[in-house]
Amino acid sequence: MHTCNYCGKTHNVGFISTRLAGTDGVSLETDKWADVFENEGCSCFYFAGELDSKPECSYLVEEAHFKHPDIRDIYRKCFGVSKRDRKTTEKIYELKMIIKDHLYKFIEKYNIELLIPENALTIPLNLPLGIALTQVISETRIPTIAHHHDFFWERQHFLTNAVWEYLNMAFPPHLPSINHVVINSSGDNQLSLRTGVSSTVIPNVMDFENPPPPVDEYASDVRQSLGIEDDELFILQPTRVVKRKGIEHAIELVNRLGMKAKLVISHASGDEGYDYQNRVKEYSKMLGVNTVFVSEIINERRGKTKDGRKIYTLEDIYPHADLVTYPSDFEGFGNAFLEAIYFRKPIVVNTYSIYAMDIKPKGFSVVEIDGYVTEKAIQQTRRILENPELCERMVEKNYGIATRCFSYKVLRKKLKALIFDCIACNPGENH
Repeated sequence: MHTCNYCGKTHNVGFISTRLAGTDGVSLETDKWADVFENEGCSCFYFAGELDSKPECSYLVEEAHFKHPDIRDIYRKCFGVSKRDRKTTEKIYELKMIIKDHLYKFIEKYNIELLIPENALTIPLNLPLGIALTQVISETRIPTIAHHHDFFWERQHFLTNAVWEYLNMAFPPHLPSINHVVINSSGDNQLSLRTGVSSTVIPNVMDFENPPPPVDEYASDVRQSLGIEDDELFILQPTRVVKRKGIEHAIELVNRLGMKAKLVISHASGDEGYDYQNRVKEYSKMLGVNTVFVSEIINERRGKTKDGRKIYTLEDIYPHADLVTYPSDFEGFGNAFLEAIYFRKPIVVNTYSIYAMDIKPKGFSVVEIDGYVTEKAIQQTRRILENPELCERMVEKNYGIATRCFSYKVLRKKLKALIFDCIACNPGENH
């Protein structure tokens, strides 16, 4: 049991999302936030449609998952169309009531004093969850920190829809008991412009105060397992295979480097189909680039595949890479950028808007492309790969900048103020 650093009492915090499991950005950042809350003397509990937290602090509701068949059906009937039928509206309200009842039970069961919706009031993958959550917050006035990762207006496919009244009401809601947190300055600007809501910017972070441990025996054979030869460069694309990741740029870069190299793509395409993955394979073949897809042997935990191969974590893979490519067209923040810096790897990055606004001004030393691969970028990359001393200077400089700007220390400082505002300044109140 934890006791609050401010008032000596125990405070219970409830994280709410569609899924809090695995290695997606929302789940990873939730874990980091939970660490900070627990260090501040709070106990953390979790509500979602998929969870990997301990059973004693978990509240699982299948309907909260964006992959639940009924939720997916609602999504299909509300987005990409301009009109919805009456049955769909009734289904939304029916599921909203189920989830709402569970939210009340969750708050009561664990005596929750502070709610933290993680993207559940931001992106409308689960409309009933967002509406239910908005109503519960409105009815109880429970202190809430809504953590917004990517808004619906940032994604083209949400803009044609038949649910504008729900989006305006709940994604996100404008309620007095909610403190809004966004992960970049663009989100801050757009949120206030579109809704009149003010927010706090808290960037994604990593534990730069504690560098990664040395490679252990388990992970010592990563290069061999990935089929990378001793005289071959290991170039890592640490993303899913989806269109906005711009993987063609990485393939072109490897082709034009003219060095013996293997491009390793860490994650599968996920829910977005295989058309783009096939495109990446064809493009690699066309340019003669040795590209491998290794998602089946990378997971959030070590283990064995069905055919007996070792499963590694991304943390096992990173230390072995010679170069990281991150040519995304769009990112909400850019966790893979921070990961590359954390593992002291040189990185090639496309100047996507959030990088240009929130990351680049900090002064990182990276190879940049702006929508296409240039000869200058090729020369810079080659120079880094051929000059270990130059590479070492770059990665050490980057690690120092990230420690100042994107460490847990930054997260702790910003969250402390919000925690105090939500809980500790009212130690006598029982919300």
